[in-house]
Amino acid sequence: MRKAMNATQWMEDLQKNISDLIARSPAADLERNVRAMMAQGFSRLDLVTREEFDVQAELLARTVARADQLAAQVTLLEARINALEAAQARPAPAAPIQPPPQA
Repeated sequence: MRKAMNATQWMEDLQKNISDLIARSPAADLERNVRAMMAQGFSRLDLVTREEFDVQAELLARTVARADQLAAQVTLLEARINALEAAQARPAPAAPIQPPPQA
């Protein structure tokens, strides 16, 4: 049992040493530098987060729906105005001629 614990401890120590070596290696420095440069480059761009994009997309969808609703209302009102104007333009029907009263 003692050998198993030593083997386990040895394996954990080996993993720790490898992790430490990688953390101190030039590759890790290069990765950190590239990440920093990319973060700096992205900060210069006019980017939005996914959450902000989703909020704006939803707002746009609601605005388009409202514009469509208002366009339908305008069309209906224009039709009503045209109908009223057409009714006013027609001459009034002549009153029926009634025979003179008989005395």
